[in-house]
Amino acid sequence: MKTRAIVKKLSQGLIVLLIFSVLMGLGKWQLDRSVIVKETNAAAKVIDPKVYSLQDLATPTSPLDSRNANKSVSVSGFYIANFKAPLQVDKDGKVSDWEVGLLQVDQSNPLSGILVVRGLWEDRLANPEVAISTKISLVGTLQPRQYDDRADNEPGIISRLDSSVIVGLVDLQLYDGFIAAKSESVRIGELVRERVVPPTPVSRIAGYYWQHISYVAIWWLMAAIVLYLPFYRRKIAS
Repeated sequence: MKTRAIVKKLSQGLIVLLIFSVLMGLGKWQLDRSVIVKETNAAAKVIDPKVYSLQDLATPTSPLDSRNANKSVSVSGFYIANFKAPLQVDKDGKVSDWEVGLLQVDQSNPLSGILVVRGLWEDRLANPEVAISTKISLVGTLQPRQYDDRADNEPGIISRLDSSVIVGLVDLQLYDGFIAAKSESVRIGELVRERVVPPTPVSRIAGYYWQHISYVAIWWLMAAIVLYLPFYRRKIAS
């Protein structure tokens, strides 16, 4: 009888410790998410004047680090395809169709490519000197992929600015996200055309910083209650 009572108490203690560990783990997970939200939002507000090489901030086939979003990058290569991205919204809320080129990155091994927002679709014929064999050097802002479709995928049309929608069309290792071009140059000089500026990237982690912190407090308060409850019950019983 005494042995059974000891086993019962040990079982109850293990259950309490298990629930306590789970609640503490949930609080830690929520705390980690709050840090990611804070770092991402802070990085989006800070304008880094440095122009990085694309290869310094991103790797083909790997997810884009959110901390590198909205940083200026330089890259050179050759446009091998052109797409229409309908119903895009710029930083001022203006809705228009954008011209998006697929840039094969120069001197990359293995061959890689990235989507480049070049400007308005209506201006796609503004630079007739650009051909597939023309080497382009560009500077732009690195942007995260879009998650919501703006149209249907059709020949020459992409539903959103996301390399995954064209992965079956090309034999290239594609970069995650896209570049919003600020300038493009060829051997004879800079290409002059109207550019578009996408909205400032926002965190893909749901919620706000203080919302996550409040959940941390709730989880850890519940953990403390679970740990204290057996002592409270013993106090009441005595």
